[in-house]
Order: sequence, then C-alpha cells, then structure tokens
Amino acid sequence: MATNKVTDASFEADVLKSSEPVVVDFWAEWCGPCRMIGPALEEIAGEMQGKVKIVKMNVDENQAIPAQFGIRSIPTLMLFKDGKLASQKVGAAPKSDLSRWIAAAV
Repeated sequence: MATNKVTDASFEADVLKSSEPVVVDFWAEWCGPCRMIGPALEEIAGEMQGKVKIVKMNVDENQAIPAQFGIRSIPTLMLFKDGKLASQKVGAAPKSDLSRWIAAAV
C-alpha cells in the first residue's frame, strides 16, 4: 500500500475521522530530508497496512492545516488516533526509527 495525499479540504475526513491511526507526513518538494524519508514511509505503509494509514501533506499546496498545527519545520510527522494528535516527530530519521516510533504510538 502506498502513501496517499491529503489536502486541507480532505484532512478532516481522511485523518480526523479515520477508523485507524493516521500518520501525516508534512513535507515539500524542495525539502531534501523530506525526500529522504519518503521511500521509508512508503515501505512502512505496506508493512503496517491495516494497523496504520500513512498520508502526505504538501505544505506549499496546503497551508491551513500546517498552520493550525503549528508546523514550523519539515519533515514533521504527526500521528493521529481517534481524531486526536497522539504523537509527533520532527526531522528525518532512519526507517528503523520511524517504524519504532509508529509502532509505539499505535
């Protein structure tokens, strides 16, 4: 399963009202560290399918939600459970660290 895109308009339905936990990757095309963790998040999405959903939000194309959650640097990963922010991770990290962080939060 690949990661899906989420927008300001779809955030509530795709993230806050999701029946499973959702990791939101706030990123931008020009962000090198964002591009570095992209493939790892794709792999994790496949490995953890059914346990967690991973979505990406481009902060250049969608500014309302990142502003609402105070996103100051990217990549920022936020994990939402039952419509609430459960955990947050700022900056790039190896796949093993990302997997552990997600597994611990779900």
